[in-house]
Amino acid sequence: MTKQELAYHMQKNASEIEDALEELLPSPNAQNPLTEAMRYSTLKAGKRVRPFLVRQFSALFGGDDTVAIRFGCALEMIHCYSLIHDDLPCMDDDDYRRGKPSCHAAFDEATALLAGDALLTLAFSVASTTPHADAAKRCNAVMLLSECSGWNGGMIGGQMLDLLYEDKETDEHILNLINDGKTGGLLRCAALLGCVAAGAGAKEMRAAEAYAKNIGRAFQIIDDILDVLGDRSMLGKPVGSDEENHKSTFAKIYGTTGAFKLAKDYTDIACSAIAGYPGSDLLIEYAMMLLNRKK
Repeated sequence: MTKQELAYHMQKNASEIEDALEELLPSPNAQNPLTEAMRYSTLKAGKRVRPFLVRQFSALFGGDDTVAIRFGCALEMIHCYSLIHDDLPCMDDDDYRRGKPSCHAAFDEATALLAGDALLTLAFSVASTTPHADAAKRCNAVMLLSECSGWNGGMIGGQMLDLLYEDKETDEHILNLINDGKTGGLLRCAALLGCVAAGAGAKEMRAAEAYAKNIGRAFQIIDDILDVLGDRSMLGKPVGSDEENHKSTFAKIYGTTGAFKLAKDYTDIACSAIAGYPGSDLLIEYAMMLLNRKK
């Protein structure tokens, strides 16, 4: 698997997920700012990484791609809701997202809050009504979406820990707790949703979870390094903000060289977890791309 092949598969996935989201979201209605805000924050935005992982793990274990696409769209809606809420003045207070005004800046704070809530609830409706999936698969998908995005070790729990440890010195254990929830929660969900779509067994689910957990950790470490060494013109955002905000990071604890070695160790664990399965080369190439990215 080459970088060019990976890029092709990711671009194809993004286009297909875009089409599916267009069908699942409320129809355009200029008279209803809520539906407009939902569409504004979901369509024509992002690389659709989480649906990509859902579909790849489903394919790896022989699943139905129509089910994987639907589960992937539900997860992408949760991801997009989280970005809307992250940008709100009470959280990160960011006025731009993905090169355009963030939802609350484009509409208003109340509409943005409700748009995030609406995407979250729509996600569960989408997963629970997935055609071609039996009741057990739909139920397991809803459970995973809830757990991995929720308060106890999921995305919301990780965000809360991040707020609690702001301006405090932390160690590798605490950083991993934060990142396993905040960043890794939805990546873990993506891999496991793919397994559910395929009806995979416990062994396959453990392998998928190990892969997702470790690429999530590696991703965050590389983010920390890029905040120190990255090129602002490539990143599209300021560098040095972690130091300016007195934030504990892996780069601060281990230095950039030591942090990169740790990221490589996590990547190696991720790749080893799935290397024995035929067809895993694309997922392995994706893990390596995350490790060596410059933005």
